[in-house]
Amino acid sequence: LLQVLNEKKLQEVDSLWKEFETPEKANKIVKLKHFEKFQDTTEALAASTALVEGKLSKNLKKILKKIVAKDAHEQLAVADAKLGGVIKDKLNLSCIHSPMVTELMRGIRSQIEGLITGLPSREMAAMCLGLAHSLSRYKLKFSPDKVDTMIIQAISLLDDLDKELNNYIMRCREWYGWHFPELGKIITDNLTYCKCVRKVGDRSNFASSDVSDILPEEIEEDVKAAAEISMGTEVSEEDINNIIHLCDQVIEISEYRTQLYDYLKNRMMAIAPNLTVMVGELVGARLIAHAGSLLNLAKHPASTVQLLGAEKALFRALKTKRDTPKFGLIYHASLVGQTNTKNKGKISRMLAAKTALTIRYDALGENTSAEMGAENRLKVETRLRLLEERGIRRISGTGKALARTDKYQNKSEVRVFDPSGDSTLPAVSKKRKIQEVEEQDMEVAVKAKKFKAEMKEETTVEDGEPVKKKKKKKDKGKQAEEEEVLNEEPPTSPTVENTEKKKKKKKKMKDEDED
Repeated sequence: LLQVLNEKKLQEVDSLWKEFETPEKANKIVKLKHFEKFQDTTEALAASTALVEGKLSKNLKKILKKIVAKDAHEQLAVADAKLGGVIKDKLNLSCIHSPMVTELMRGIRSQIEGLITGLPSREMAAMCLGLAHSLSRYKLKFSPDKVDTMIIQAISLLDDLDKELNNYIMRCREWYGWHFPELGKIITDNLTYCKCVRKVGDRSNFASSDVSDILPEEIEEDVKAAAEISMGTEVSEEDINNIIHLCDQVIEISEYRTQLYDYLKNRMMAIAPNLTVMVGELVGARLIAHAGSLLNLAKHPASTVQLLGAEKALFRALKTKRDTPKFGLIYHASLVGQTNTKNKGKISRMLAAKTALTIRYDALGENTSAEMGAENRLKVETRLRLLEERGIRRISGTGKALARTDKYQNKSEVRVFDPSGDSTLPAVSKKRKIQEVEEQDMEVAVKAKKFKAEMKEETTVEDGEPVKKKKKKKDKGKQAEEEEVLNEEPPTSPTVENTEKKKKKKKKMKDEDED
């Protein structure tokens, strides 16, 4: 315990470090009031762990009761606000914690050798180092069940074993398939295939050997029948021995895999029980391994938990400006697998939100029960049931009411065939058609006029007396009347009549074809 001598200088927080540059200056500001030594390292460790956790140790409580209670009117400067609250509740002493106190503690720490006499610097450094080592060791030993590195290693090893098993089994099937190819089609399970090959060896031994402990009776009969008429090649004993050795490896690795899976299941239930209940052991372990630790996973929001494992697809979608993925590793959870493709996105979003809560509860909570995970899983399941029943409710109107069927009415529509669909010519608007017809009529009228004029000239030339045209002066009024008559009634000719007849015939032909 140290007593402050000059409180005015403590108000200048920014320049307070200058007062602790030398031991002489430090002794002018603070003075040693009481010093008590620890008996051994275990006592020092117990006191330091209590301070780290914000608790009040027995020795500190005794000292504060004896010495500080006398000067109860003065304030006690505390480096930890949580510890100050505990002292205030238990001993009813006024404590202070501020930036000024932290600067003061830093200065005291720098000049601790000058303030406390009789402590050599070497011994002080050795004591600090020993206490730091024992404190870190205590923190590691404090909760061995909460060490999630075992889960990360176990799930990584499990994935590696699956890959190796697939490679070994594929090689074994291909290798033995040269000798007995029909066996691979009859026995689909990989482990039973390897056990059967290891027990029998050469295909000629199937007739005499008993494989009832590995295969059911029906399959055993099929295998024996296929062995007699097999199309495989003959192999030597050395080849069979190597194949049997490979089968031994496959069986051993598969047995170790089941053992490792049980270990992972137990560790997950010990470290993250609520997460295990929500998404299962494998998905939960993969989420922890992907985040790095359970605490890092607890820091992620629900949206990140939903997309963990689909980072490449997410950034590709953002780059190409397409739809982002809806799920990552959480897609392999049983709740997402139960839903139809339409509702997978909604369920994965809700599952990620509830999973984020359970992860934080497992990482930061003190209780180790899985009740919270079971409650959240039940909520997600009810939501899933509602989404699946929504289609049925829409049909029936309400959930309770029966479905009402409308009265059947036969509404038959008579549809007429549209001949315009048969035409390969481009469609033309009605206005344009009318204009074209009018232009054609005008052209026909002009041609008729010219034809009449030529006929008159020919008749005059045949008679031998060319006729001179006489120009007659007409009144302007008569000329205007004649022009109006020409506009209203264009002269008809035999060619115009022929074209109209042809059009009528074509229409009749089309109507007959349609009928």
